[in-house]
Amino acid sequence: MLRPQLHCLALGQAGFAAPRGHFLKRAKLSWRCIFASHAIRRSPCHMTIDITTEQDVTARVWQLLHSVPDPEVPVLSVIDLGIVRGVEAKGSHGVVVTITPTYSGCPAMDMIAMNIKMAVLAAGLAQVEIKTVLSPAWTTDWMTPAGKEKLLAYGIAPPVGRALDEPYLEDLQPACPQCGSTITELVSQFGSTACKALFVCRACGEPFDYFKCH
Repeated sequence: MLRPQLHCLALGQAGFAAPRGHFLKRAKLSWRCIFASHAIRRSPCHMTIDITTEQDVTARVWQLLHSVPDPEVPVLSVIDLGIVRGVEAKGSHGVVVTITPTYSGCPAMDMIAMNIKMAVLAAGLAQVEIKTVLSPAWTTDWMTPAGKEKLLAYGIAPPVGRALDEPYLEDLQPACPQCGSTITELVSQFGSTACKALFVCRACGEPFDYFKCH
């Protein structure tokens, strides 16, 4: 496609005849396009937020992360899940967000990183870096109490106990998220995802996922 400012010249060279007014009109439009595109390239980020200090950036980003959901369990935010390990401002328009995967092969982490970056960019920050750290390893102990309540309301039994004193799955009887009964039985060590186990409630007969403690 010919650039607008060269369009008239190209027509003349090709031997096409056009009224003089046509060339003047196209030339004016071409220069307007040039000036407009130059202004866009030189203008600052069009999305602005009331942030003036690094402390403001940090607080704002932590607040934003409460609205970024986990792709596998969308009722949980990345804050509920406990995978956000730090937020570090880089001036007044940049930030580094450090995250730890629930396990090193978690397929959702790329999506989580992208969603975090998109949310922060949409808030008006110009530079976002997502850093992944594997040590210390994530544990269900990092999940918030609010997150565990959301899991239960969503139909997934939250982890029981703490990671250091994790009981064997065969010995667990997590409460059924449907009826609350503890007459439950392990069906499979893996449920809908690798971080969950499949149980069945002997009281109401409903199967359910249990978020494994680790």
